[in-house]
Amino acid sequence: MTDPAQLREPDLPRTAKVRRSGLRTGWTTGTCAAAAAKAAATALVTLEVQDAVEIGLPSGRRVTFPVASCRLSPGAAAVAGAVRAGGDSAGGDSAGGDSAGGDSAGGDSAGGDSAGGDSAGGDGAGGVRAGAMRAEAVVVKDAGDDPDVTHGARLTASVSWRGEAGLELDGGVGVGVVTKPGLGLELGGPAINPVPRKMITEAVGEAVDLAERGLRVIISVPDGERMARKTTNGRLGIIGGISILGTTGIVRPFSTASWRASVEQAVAVLAAQGEQPLVLCTGGRTEKGAMALLPGLPQVCFVEVGDFTGAALRRAMEYGVPRVVFVGMAGKLTKLAAGVLMTHYTRSKVSTGLLGQITRAAGGDDELAARVTEANTARHAVELWTEAGLLGPAGTELCRRVGDVLARFCAELTAAAGTSAGVNPPAVQPAGTPSVPPAVPPAVPPAPPARTPPVIEVVMVGFSGRDIIAAFPERVA
Repeated sequence: MTDPAQLREPDLPRTAKVRRSGLRTGWTTGTCAAAAAKAAATALVTLEVQDAVEIGLPSGRRVTFPVASCRLSPGAAAVAGAVRAGGDSAGGDSAGGDSAGGDSAGGDSAGGDSAGGDSAGGDGAGGVRAGAMRAEAVVVKDAGDDPDVTHGARLTASVSWRGEAGLELDGGVGVGVVTKPGLGLELGGPAINPVPRKMITEAVGEAVDLAERGLRVIISVPDGERMARKTTNGRLGIIGGISILGTTGIVRPFSTASWRASVEQAVAVLAAQGEQPLVLCTGGRTEKGAMALLPGLPQVCFVEVGDFTGAALRRAMEYGVPRVVFVGMAGKLTKLAAGVLMTHYTRSKVSTGLLGQITRAAGGDDELAARVTEANTARHAVELWTEAGLLGPAGTELCRRVGDVLARFCAELTAAAGTSAGVNPPAVQPAGTPSVPPAVPPAVPPAPPARTPPVIEVVMVGFSGRDIIAAFPERVA
């Protein structure tokens, strides 16, 4: 199968329909986990209960979160002098900033349970026995206006000293354990994604000099295992809880009709300024990567399209945008190659069977194609292509198929516009007949004129969003 038999643009899920009030953006579960970790680490160092904590986002923005709960283990006050003798000062929390809101990504969300009191043995810095005390802090997640099973989840961090410098990070009850490849995480380890790991490390490092002292941090959320039953974690091989997610620290309501409206508005702004091409990016990382890959273009050219590729192309057609560059990672590209123009996770899934077909088309043998067909995720398929030395050809074939689908979608829009325009053709009056206005207006208002479909280019980027894996046509100016 080269092309999907029918292009699809599924409707939004019921919970993502337009709301009367404005949509709130908020914080990923990774951000909440980082805030809880810093609050607990600061309490451990200062021996003072924390009621608010400030952390930095990947963008450099500082945000203050309320701490719902903070406690020190018994006996902490007795060793306060030893801790302070070790040279630690109060953590770098400062007041002010934005209050915590909430939003979560795509339905997958962070989880966990309150961590147990395990701690490393040995002697820590400053004469305090490692594990002699523990601090725990909770930051409550507000999911805002995006449908999310983790609304109200209590992101909990349990922090204790350990005998060697550096940070040991683990997941508690309710944080999923990775059991299948293709997620970019260690098998058997906690489902805490790379950006949240970095945020947690940096946040804790503001309270404790990790080059000199060591901490063990356990991230958990009560009821996380139950929450995970409403996500796709089980199918992806994340067992026992939910994932700690986030790439920017901020989550926007991509899954809402209002987000679709903002995409359409962004295309209109580009057209009004006479700029081109239109560069459609599937998310924040791909947008930043696309800007780096196409540095000569003004910022208005780049539109973070989220799930709404079909809506963006429809508006681009209306405004006669002559060239569209689509930049995405393997997962979204696979959905588009299958003919799905609205890629919300509840309305479509990655077809690894299609990726198996692409493997054969790119020169892979039947054994590799079968392994790709059984892959756990699109990322896993990319890993298999890489191992087989087939990433470039397979990526190019994937981009070609996406380009064919997008071009076909635009051609169908053009054909539909031409057909609509002919539904109520003007009546032809016989020669010499006086012109008489119609008694009733036409039943169907005139359709906009048919547009010439734009030139479509597709770029596949790696999972960092910064490097080009493949493109079709192969050179993108």
